[in-house]
Amino acid sequence: MKKKLLYISVNSKPEELSASKTVARELINRFLQKNNNFEVKEVDLYKEHIPRLEYQYFEGRNCIINEEAAKELPEESQKEVQRIRELCDEFISASVYIIAAPMWSLSFPAPLKEYIDCIVQVKKTVLIEKGKKPKGLLDNEYRALVYVESCGGNIPWLLDSVMDRGENYVASIMKMLGIAKVEELKVDNTGTTEDERSNAIAKAMDKIDAILNKIDYKGNSEK
Repeated sequence: MKKKLLYISVNSKPEELSASKTVARELINRFLQKNNNFEVKEVDLYKEHIPRLEYQYFEGRNCIINEEAAKELPEESQKEVQRIRELCDEFISASVYIIAAPMWSLSFPAPLKEYIDCIVQVKKTVLIEKGKKPKGLLDNEYRALVYVESCGGNIPWLLDSVMDRGENYVASIMKMLGIAKVEELKVDNTGTTEDERSNAIAKAMDKIDAILNKIDYKGNSEK
């Protein structure tokens, strides 16, 4: 049985116009060349339905209601609960994740936050007990994630923690869920011209092999 690479893209542009998606595609292709025991599942957050979380879907904070309780909801709400379950289960079933997103307003596009809210579920991806720190449940096997982020300018590393809150948030939440290795692949200085964009993509692609070495799924990875 093949393992799963889950590719999550969050950009309304077609791939040929998106720097983050172009680099992510090359990253996926090179990963598959090294790991032929993986299959790819793609989730385009601008095309797929991502529910907004309503209070009636939950027993408690981020704890999806049980099957019997869900049957008491209106039909449309039942469909939303089922969709949340599907997204969360799909995330759990993967071993490697690639997220491709542009940096918007020091963060990322809103659909990614809505998606993350769907997959952070008590007793499925995280355990929250009174008086204890949240414990991620995705540490039952080695998992790795690469966050491919495009940016029009160049953020100095000294200001990264202040100006790149998107990457910092994604890294924090994914590590909290128990994902062992989280790496960022920046596509900096995409600029305003095609030459600037092409140069930024080329520079990012030069870093792909180093990223793959860091998340090497064959047991040689840095943990």
